[in-house]
Amino acid sequence: MAWWKAWMEQEGVTVKGSPHFNPDPDAEILYKAMKGIGTNEQAIINVLTKRSNAQRQQISKSFKAQFGKDLTETLKSELSGKFERLIVALMYPPYRYEAKELHDAMQGLGTKEGVIIEILASRTKHQLQEIMKAYEEDYGSSLEEDIQGDTSGYLERILVCLLQGSRDDVSGFVDPGLALQDAQDLYEAGEKIHGTDEMKFITILCTRSATHLMRVFEEYEKIANKSIEDSIKSETHGSLEEAMLTVVKCTRNLHSYFAERLHYAMKGAGTLDGTLIRNIVSRSEIDLNLIKSQFKKMYGKTLSSMIMDDTSGDYKNALLSLVGSDPDP
Repeated sequence: MAWWKAWMEQEGVTVKGSPHFNPDPDAEILYKAMKGIGTNEQAIINVLTKRSNAQRQQISKSFKAQFGKDLTETLKSELSGKFERLIVALMYPPYRYEAKELHDAMQGLGTKEGVIIEILASRTKHQLQEIMKAYEEDYGSSLEEDIQGDTSGYLERILVCLLQGSRDDVSGFVDPGLALQDAQDLYEAGEKIHGTDEMKFITILCTRSATHLMRVFEEYEKIANKSIEDSIKSETHGSLEEAMLTVVKCTRNLHSYFAERLHYAMKGAGTLDGTLIRNIVSRSEIDLNLIKSQFKKMYGKTLSSMIMDDTSGDYKNALLSLVGSDPDP
């Protein structure tokens, strides 16, 4: 990994963990916070939102060793509502958490396609492989087979294609001839004919690298006189449209995509807490600072100011603690 990439990734992290870390006193603080009548929520926030995920796993081990109880189960029994949901999310190792979110999205009546699309379109091949492994370990079934059993048609195909993680290409090499051919193929599969050849769109969007697709989108616009997004909107609809547009958004700018997801979770009446929690928790140790800067550019206000307006109580305080200070103006 190039040094600048490592530096940029460090710059993106909002939850860095404690530099002088010892899990035993942390476990003791949490035990005292939940012992007896009433719970000291602020003490729980101070510990868990200021430790990295790896440190939280060590606290969990220490808690069991010192007090003979499972930390996550104890938190579940002491906390409730959205605050409980957020704190429990922090306790899952990252890939197990994303596997759980996918599993929950397919449980019960109706499938939450939006959650599946968000995770599959925005993760790297390595991340997807780890999520699939965690899913199989925790739920005893294959993520791919469960997605196939839960979705159908072209949506099923695009999700299965995305799961293969074929879009990763770190070389950044672009073959201009192939990019032009892809753009031409997309034009002929959509705008040029009556009806749409969805598989052609799916194949190109799911198997080409981001750097290659950026060139394809440029060439496409020259040929079709409209953006690839506009064509997808006019040629497809519903969850398939959402999946294709998500691939395009993640290709163009991943941080903008997550900023948009967070904004979408809080705009309008009511808050989509699942989306808010998942994106803040899962990006806090990857690129949340970069997402915050993008959020401010796109919406003219900070992510934390929107959280303050939209949430309350311990839930709000814990979210703000994870998000950290505002980006410089």
